[in-house]
Amino acid sequence: MRDLDVLVLGGGAAGLMCAIEAAKRGRKVLVVDHAKRPAEKIRISGGGRCNFTNLNCSPANFLSENSRFCVSALKRYTQHDFLKLVEKHRIAFHEKTLGQLFCDDSAKEIIRMLLSELEAAGGALQLETEIKAVQKPDEWFSVATSKGPLRAKSLVVATGGPSIPKMGATGFGYELAKQFGLNVVPPRAGLVPLTFSDTNRDLCGRLAGVSVDAEVSFRKTTFREGLLFTHRGLSGPSILQISSYWREGQPISVNLLPDRDLFDFLRAARKETPKQDLKTALGALLPNRLVEELANAFQLKGRLADQSDKVLRRAAEQLNRWQLTPVGTEGYRTAEVTLGGVDTKELSSKTMESARVPGLFFIGEVVDVTGHLGGFNFQWAWSSGHAAGQVV
Repeated sequence: MRDLDVLVLGGGAAGLMCAIEAAKRGRKVLVVDHAKRPAEKIRISGGGRCNFTNLNCSPANFLSENSRFCVSALKRYTQHDFLKLVEKHRIAFHEKTLGQLFCDDSAKEIIRMLLSELEAAGGALQLETEIKAVQKPDEWFSVATSKGPLRAKSLVVATGGPSIPKMGATGFGYELAKQFGLNVVPPRAGLVPLTFSDTNRDLCGRLAGVSVDAEVSFRKTTFREGLLFTHRGLSGPSILQISSYWREGQPISVNLLPDRDLFDFLRAARKETPKQDLKTALGALLPNRLVEELANAFQLKGRLADQSDKVLRRAAEQLNRWQLTPVGTEGYRTAEVTLGGVDTKELSSKTMESARVPGLFFIGEVVDVTGHLGGFNFQWAWSSGHAAGQVV
């Protein structure tokens, strides 16, 4: 039996950050993970370059049943704090759109940085270790593993959610929370492509590979970024963003021309070039493949001179406010994150500790806090891990 001050379950972004901070305080810390390599989500993120934070990070970029829960942790360890760590290790980075920060070279640099910090602080990492059972018979947590029993005064659960199961992701953290009597907000796939059936699926399939700048809305929430047609439906940043808000059976609205009132444009075109075909006019604004398919789907045909205001208004409505009802998502297989998780009502927003079970902490994706696309979920990992690391 090995006795520890802190045992961290999960060697991803949140778990490593927590372990680093705890070890800096002189705690005897061990991180265990079932994988062969640590931080696999970091490695594959951002096309292999890791969108490690966002300059514009704020609580408004997160979803949770308690929207205020994330405020404390994000305020005490900000994107600028993490950026200082990146600069300390001389990792070259660049800003893409909307404040997103990426490594110039490789996501592996972020992993090496974290492992270097953990080693320097005196923490340890143990891979290829399965958790068999977790109990708390007294003030210690007793954890049976495939590599022998462990005991710890503090147990930190940083096992993420079931998104991207091919990397070994599971719902282990939820089951552990339930074992100790904590409520779990039902999880679902987030930041995930939307799928369609019948006519709309066929239409999207014919347009697979076409991308446009679009504004996508669900109820009162709107995102404007790229939209990509796929063989199963719609993807791209704007769709991934809205997927976290979308609810089954409800329509989304797609504005394919967010910078233009199409009705005004078509009326002006009718006056200036009345002999021009409606499809030709639309071809000046959208990719030809998209115009061809939508012209057929919406019956957009004939010379502009022959179109009444009613017809032009209907065309504008169809392209500025295209109503589509998804049948579902591509699920955890391609989801970048998991929505829901351990209920924030069960945790301290300052320390991430369970109110029911002293010494039990939940951090990162396993908690019911989910960020927008663009580095926000990594920032939640850094911030929540840092918060727990100050007190475990």
